[in-house]
Amino acid sequence: MSAVVATFYKFVRLADFAEKQQPLLTFCQEQAVKGTILLAAEGINGTIWGTPQAVTAVLDWLRSDLRLHDLVPKIANCQVSAFERMKVRLKQEIVTLGIPEVDPSHQVGTYVSPQNWNDLITDPDVTVIDTRNDYEVNIGSFEGAIDPQTQSFRDFPEYVRHHLDPAIHLKVALFCTGGIRCEKATAWMLEAGFKEVYHLQGGILKYLEEVPAAESLWQGECFVFDQRVAVQQGLKLGSHQICRRCGRPIAQPDPISETDAATISCPHCEVRVTPQPPACQSVRQPQYP
Repeated sequence: MSAVVATFYKFVRLADFAEKQQPLLTFCQEQAVKGTILLAAEGINGTIWGTPQAVTAVLDWLRSDLRLHDLVPKIANCQVSAFERMKVRLKQEIVTLGIPEVDPSHQVGTYVSPQNWNDLITDPDVTVIDTRNDYEVNIGSFEGAIDPQTQSFRDFPEYVRHHLDPAIHLKVALFCTGGIRCEKATAWMLEAGFKEVYHLQGGILKYLEEVPAAESLWQGECFVFDQRVAVQQGLKLGSHQICRRCGRPIAQPDPISETDAATISCPHCEVRVTPQPPACQSVRQPQYP
């Protein structure tokens, strides 16, 4: 069976978002589509998997709402099911920055296409920042980008307050997986007084899809919030897996000894299982952004 995964989002006022939950879930289930879609007053954010016809049907259903008529997905072939079931969730924010007054539908930074991104981030006057979480950055990022070492997107404003100054950092370029986090971050940074704020249109996924490998400045793989775990250039399936204990991506898990099944191989855990809950279980699980 041919199958694809589609990621999409849009910041738009959806006062009736709660009313859309059940009809959307029912339609997705009728199409045998699996995935996660978040609905909030500020918009929609989702990743779904199914046959090309089924995914197209869901996207057309969403676009039938005039507020979502220009919804633009990023689509990649994915033969292995990316999700176990379909979920439509109601949220306070479709991506949680923790500052409710930020409104990306009012203003955002300057979009930069994947084709023009290399020129921007190689400009020595531009400060390039990866807005993703530490476990995502660890498996891949753009050459020369700053890693803010955040554990949650909520931590990003605090990083900016302590490390960036609108009077010094005159040009700032942000990027993230699909574009949603950096879009919201640019809205907040403009409100915080930064004058020139740019963000990668379509995110890393669009860059990996459209920029030839010979021209790419991306290094490593890109973490995704589904069972693919990570993708690489051309949106091909990556090599990473998820540690079954701490939930973080690992490149090559060492085999577990048959004679010592309590041994775990994840470098983030580095403990041996005991009858008590191991320390690694307290590590924050990667969550859908």
